[in-house]
Amino acid sequence: MESTAKEMGDGASVLDLDPKYTVDGGVEDVYGEDSATEDQLVTPWTISVASGYSLLRDPHHNKGLAFTEKERDAHYLRGLLPPICITQQLQEKKLMNSIRQYQVPLQKYTSMMELQERNERLFYKLLIDNVEELLPVVYTPTVGEACQKYGSIFRRPQGLYISLKEKGKVLDVLKNWPERSIQVIVVTDGERILGLGDLGCQGMGIPVGKLSLYTALGGIRPSACLPITIDVGTNNEQLLKDEFYIGLRQRRATGQEYSELLHEFMTAVKRNYGEKVLIQFEDFANHNAFELLAKYRTTHLVFNDDIQGTASVVLAGVIAALKLLGGSLSEQTFLFLGAGEAGTGIAELIALEMSKQTKLPLEETRKKIWLVDSKGLIIDSRKDSLQHFKKPWAHEHEPVKDLLNAVKAIKPTFLIGSSGVGKTFTKEVIEAVASFHEKPVIMALSNPTSQSECTAEEAYTWTKGQAIYASGSPFDPVEYEGKVFIPGQANNAYIFPGFGLGLVISGAIRVHDDMLLAASEALAAQVTKENFDKGLIYPPFSNIRKISAHIAANVAAKVYELGLATRLPRPENLVKYAESCMYSPLYRMYR
Repeated sequence: MESTAKEMGDGASVLDLDPKYTVDGGVEDVYGEDSATEDQLVTPWTISVASGYSLLRDPHHNKGLAFTEKERDAHYLRGLLPPICITQQLQEKKLMNSIRQYQVPLQKYTSMMELQERNERLFYKLLIDNVEELLPVVYTPTVGEACQKYGSIFRRPQGLYISLKEKGKVLDVLKNWPERSIQVIVVTDGERILGLGDLGCQGMGIPVGKLSLYTALGGIRPSACLPITIDVGTNNEQLLKDEFYIGLRQRRATGQEYSELLHEFMTAVKRNYGEKVLIQFEDFANHNAFELLAKYRTTHLVFNDDIQGTASVVLAGVIAALKLLGGSLSEQTFLFLGAGEAGTGIAELIALEMSKQTKLPLEETRKKIWLVDSKGLIIDSRKDSLQHFKKPWAHEHEPVKDLLNAVKAIKPTFLIGSSGVGKTFTKEVIEAVASFHEKPVIMALSNPTSQSECTAEEAYTWTKGQAIYASGSPFDPVEYEGKVFIPGQANNAYIFPGFGLGLVISGAIRVHDDMLLAASEALAAQVTKENFDKGLIYPPFSNIRKISAHIAANVAAKVYELGLATRLPRPENLVKYAESCMYSPLYRMYR
């Protein structure tokens, strides 16, 4: 080494060392990576035979300590793992113990995401077997906080980011994704993430979370799922000033520039993945959500979970609640707080179901449903100033400026909140609803928990235990005067995984409103007498895969009935067929 140092001379760099001087066992710099300066290009990949080392770092195939002795020999894993071989069940137990140690939900979320990045099958095994415990971790309410802090917790990219920089090259970007057989895409532009507003590019947590549920609850293969964020900028000043923000630092593009990018995206998806790929729009702002759904529902297989998924799950709760209330759907009166995507979408589906049951025209059944927005009750005299999607709900009535007076005037049997504003179902409002009906149905649907119109405890306490309650985010059981009430959760996760599975197994080419009604009816039919006895209007999530199979079967049956199916012939038993198509997270044996 002394002679080497002398040969290097003054001012020479270690990089000038000839490869022959490498210590015994060293590796010559074949690819030029070590000797390259920062401004020189290097090739970041090389074609090589798969090694055990790379297998352990492939989340699709990694089994960790569950690799058998035979597999360790066959795949060059000897010495790369500790000597013990354990089962997937023991791995699951160990990880659940670890996750339960965390007190902060975001830590649990990060732990689950890290697991997904290193061992995909074990991630889904945990989620499927512990769905009631982990659903609030990988989805609402924790995913909202994760999106807010996405720039800080960002480690490895998941999904595709399509920004204005890629305009004119969207098809090429789609081709960069390694999987070719895509069945479901969840896409957002991040403008209205849950009830948290514009989170821009950091909204990626939503498509990633939704597709995790498509696999865990609906059985769609992970490799067939593609999360996408379309980044057109953000109007969130806090994010624009945040040094850790991962998106475009500019105000949101609107108008023609926005429309052109979205149209290029929709065209490229159909060209690259075909007619039968399901595109689920997620957390777009009202004005874009309705426009995109209307524009593409006749040319693509599209579904908006905020408008249609929410509507379907709420209608299922309404149908189930009627078994506790008695009477028919057409005998009920509905009052909504919030007239955006969710509120008008739910109202329309309820009106459609009412029309189907009574054979009355849709214009008539809509009159049983009233909506309140920020300016008060939506009535006929306001029609000229209303956005187009609110106009069908403008009925003849005197002006009413606030929710409390609207409740007193309309006397609803169902009070439904989709406002995105917390604490709006006040004590006075709830007591007024309870004064008109013995068993008022109160659905506080806004997410996350902090934005809920009222808590479960408030609803049960203020109605003296008479309310039938459901919320968008989970609440713990409530004890009131010695009786324990278990609040229902009107979570879209009941509907969209099974709905998507039904479209996939039938090879559907379009989404029709009748398919949403079929999904609602299937979900309502899964509520048992035991559930009703506890005051529940939704079945427990522990049976979600069975529920999803029944929803998928009902939806697929409607697809075949409407002549929109391409998978022919139709299977005889659609429930069994749906179950047989579901992804299993159990480890495979390797040759």
